[in-house]
Amino acid sequence: MKETFKLTAIVNKKEESYESLCLELDVTSRGETIEEAVTNLKEAVELYIENENIALPIKRPFMTTFEVMAQSRKTKKQRKESQ
Repeated sequence: MKETFKLTAIVNKKEESYESLCLELDVTSRGETIEEAVTNLKEAVELYIENENIALPIKRPFMTTFEVMAQSRKTKKQRKESQ
């Protein structure tokens, strides 16, 4: 019997495409748009679950935020304006 499971996708903009990552399974995919990247990720995850005999339900990761101290860099616009 097939069930539906909610998984987490993170999408990052790359140079000319979007990269998507399923946090729970560490599966990635790409697409030209955010929607395409998520659709491709869904297909990749479905194939991964079928082929790797993954135990379901999949545990959701604990997500949090944190801060770091770092030197800010000027943007191209800021560098140009300061010249």
